[in-house]
Amino acid sequence: MQLHNLKPNAGSTHSRKRVGRGTGSGTGKTAGTGHKGQNSRSGRGTRPGFEGGQTPFFKRLKKRGFTNFTRKEYSTVNIMELNRYAEGTVVTPEILLEDRLITKLLSGLKILGDGSLDVKLTVKAHKFTKSALEKIEAAGGSVEVI
Repeated sequence: MQLHNLKPNAGSTHSRKRVGRGTGSGTGKTAGTGHKGQNSRSGRGTRPGFEGGQTPFFKRLKKRGFTNFTRKEYSTVNIMELNRYAEGTVVTPEILLEDRLITKLLSGLKILGDGSLDVKLTVKAHKFTKSALEKIEAAGGSVEVI
C-alpha cells in the first residue's frame, strides 16, 4: 500500500451540490431556499437556538450548579509510573513533563498512591496523598513539597 494508491471506499464520498446552476439541476433559480422570507435573503436565517423572539429553551431551563473559579486542578501521577526511573533519581515536575508522564503542569503536581514503588527516589511535587507518602518512604526514598 502506498499513499498514491489510497482512495475512499465506494459510496463513502458524494459530489458537492451545485446550487443556482439552472432549473434542470433541481436547485436552480432560488437555489433551494424557497421564495421570500427571512431564510431566502442574503445573510440567511437566524442564530442557533433562536425561537422567533420567544424566550429560548436554554434560557427557560432552571439554572443549577456552581463553578468555583478559584479551584485548583493538579496534574496527577501514580506511584507505579515512577518505577521507570533509576535508583537515586530526583523526580521533579520538569522531568515528568520531559518524559511525557504529564502533559501540562496546571496548578501543580500531585503524586497519587496507586500501585507500588520498588526504587529509592527523591520526589519533588506540590502535593502527595498519604498512601503515596508512605510508599515512597517505605521504599527508602524521600519526599519534598515544592
